Amino acid sequence: MPKLTLTFDNGPTPGVTEHVLDTLGARGLKATFFVIGEKLAPGPGRALAERAGAEGHWLGNHTMTHGEPLGLLGDPRREVEEITHAQDALGGLSHPARYFRPTGHGSVGPHLLSRAAADVLTSGGYTMVLWSLFVRDSKMPEGWVERALRRLPESDWHVFVLHDLPTGAMDELPRFLDAVDSMGVEIVQEFPTECTPILGGQPGVELEGLYVTPRESATVPGDH
Repeated sequence: MPKLTLTFDNGPTPGVTEHVLDTLGARGLKATFFVIGEKLAPGPGRALAERAGAEGHWLGNHTMTHGEPLGLLGDPRREVEEITHAQDALGGLSHPARYFRPTGHGSVGPHLLSRAAADVLTSGGYTMVLWSLFVRDSKMPEGWVERALRRLPESDWHVFVLHDLPTGAMDELPRFLDAVDSMGVEIVQEFPTECTPILGGQPGVELEGLYVTPRESATVPGDH
C-alpha cells in the first residue's frame, strides 16, 4: 500500500491552523508541524502549537525566522542561531527526535545548509527532514489538490509539504484527504530514510555532497 506523510510548514497561524487540526482530527490523522520559532511567543500561536502536540501531532523546528536558506546566509553565527533559537522557542513542545526542516524555497540542494548549520545539527542530535512532494500551495493555492494527486503515483512513499498559511489553500485540505483515502493511500506519521539525511545526529553519506554549501571559512561560533 502506498504511503503519504503529511507535514505543515511555516505556522502556527491563528485562523488557519485550527482548521487544519480540526480536519485532521475528524479523520483520525496525525501529521508533523514544522513551526517558525518567532511564532511561538506566548499567545495564540503558541496555544495552537500546544494544541497540536496535545492531539498527537509532532512538532519540529523550521528555523527562527524562515529567512534565506542557511547555506546562503554567509554568516555562521546567524546560521547557528536560526536553529538553536527556534529549538529554544519550541522547548518541551519539540519531538524528542529534534526534527529540523531547513528553509529551501521548495528545492533541495546544497543551499539548504552551511557547514556551521550542519555541525550544529549533527552535534545536537537533530534529525533533518526533507520532502519529496512540493506543489507550491502557498504561492499557487488554486489547483494544488489536483497537482498533488497527479504526482502521488510517482513514489510509494511521499513526504508532502503543505503550508498552514492564510492563502486559502487549506480550505481544500478536506477534499484532498478524502481523495487520498479513496485512492487507497495510507497516511502515516513516520518519515522514510531517504528524506532524513541526518538521523539522530548521524549524517548520511550523501549529506556533504547534496545538502551543504562548501565554504571553508564557515565555523560554529565558539569553536575558536
